[in-house]
Amino acid sequence: MQTITLSLYRFNRIRDRIWMLGQMALGRRNMARTPGCTFWKLFGSGSGEGFTPIPNTAVWAILACWEGPDGSAACPVHRRWAARADESCQFNLSATSARGVWSGKEPFAPQTDAGPGGLAVMTRATVRPRHALEFWRQEPAISGRIPDTPGLLFKIGVGEFPLVQQVTFSVWSDVASMHAFAHASGPHAAAVRKVRDGGWFAEELYARFRVTHVSGLWNGRPPLEPIREVA
Repeated sequence: MQTITLSLYRFNRIRDRIWMLGQMALGRRNMARTPGCTFWKLFGSGSGEGFTPIPNTAVWAILACWEGPDGSAACPVHRRWAARADESCQFNLSATSARGVWSGKEPFAPQTDAGPGGLAVMTRATVRPRHALEFWRQEPAISGRIPDTPGLLFKIGVGEFPLVQQVTFSVWSDVASMHAFAHASGPHAAAVRKVRDGGWFAEELYARFRVTHVSGLWNGRPPLEPIREVA
């Protein structure tokens, strides 16, 4: 059974942020040789909660798909980043549905048995460069709604190249709250319609997960209320 991990790291010191710029190149070589890792991506982030094109050199992330149990504890890249970070947390995930591709691949293997656990959603898109400016014009109205969204437990935006390759990750208390934000009338729904009608994305993927385990701290506290670990 596939295990998916999203690991977040915060680096407060300038020297550590500079160190991370080199680690993005070194980490790619190391991840490619990591046993049991079938798909991986290293991310930077945007400012604020990550949903902007302005880089945030303090926050970095690793997405990894493991063939079986979580292998991040034995992965040199995860261990190196965690040892240097001022703060880190990790979400262990099991895919329940996925549509679309990422770098031409279908990385997530949905499980037929959803089981217990929190609801998480990940969206990933490569914005066509000619639509990038128009895409980011939608961002302030959407981000302004995020802090007051009912049922939203956690959110962050990261990306391989955040200006045109965006990833959003969110955890919700229930499906109804997630649907209300995504599809009810408002700036997010309007932006989705523009994207679909205008063909802004060269590639996209949408996936849902159950959150099987959460560890670490983010912003000085556990990222979620305790979620029972699923065997």
